[in-house]
Amino acid sequence: MTVKVRFALTSHGELGDTGRRTGFYVPEVAHPARVFRAAGCEIGFVSVLGGNPPQDGVKPGDTVVADFLRDHREALAATPAAGQVAAEDVDILFYAGGHGTMWDFPDATALAGLAAGVYERGGVVAAVCHGPAGLVNVRLSDGSHLVEGKQVSSFTDAEEAAVGLTGVVPFLLESTLVRRGAKFTKAADFTEHAVADGRLVTGQNPASAHRVAQLALEALRH
Repeated sequence: MTVKVRFALTSHGELGDTGRRTGFYVPEVAHPARVFRAAGCEIGFVSVLGGNPPQDGVKPGDTVVADFLRDHREALAATPAAGQVAAEDVDILFYAGGHGTMWDFPDATALAGLAAGVYERGGVVAAVCHGPAGLVNVRLSDGSHLVEGKQVSSFTDAEEAAVGLTGVVPFLLESTLVRRGAKFTKAADFTEHAVADGRLVTGQNPASAHRVAQLALEALRH
């Protein structure tokens, strides 16, 4: 049976009041997508509002990103909103990062419901970098937070300070996950770090995206 992967993407394109643009961080989708495609998975997308989500992190010379954008141009231009996707049609829900997630992921109730549904039917919920912003308000059917008591990683408070955006983002992701009861785990700033706790897989930063995809596939097989 073909594994169905959906990348969850932010629809928010403004970096606070800085005047800068943001969106989903394309390398955090392109590099995991290459892992999933090599494993024979079916790849799709879902975004908070649907339509064409804003992009960030596209750099000249990144052939993996260029190939990804070429191959998925039509699908990215018309992503379904979370309420249009059924949990039964998703085996791995992968929350991509990008600073835009910090504004719209936490209160995206339909997306949170999709994540809970995927998880409770035996699927994998994965997230990388700022993608775990989508996990802070995900509750399971027993009322508990998905991250409670689980090992979780994300872009750290120290990394946010290092990129100079502590005062721009609406909250600090590491601190918020800890308040939700997560057992936060991290490595040195901007180094690869990913962790699987059962069927919840998270990674610290863009360097971790490839490993998150690998761990998500392993988690699904178990």
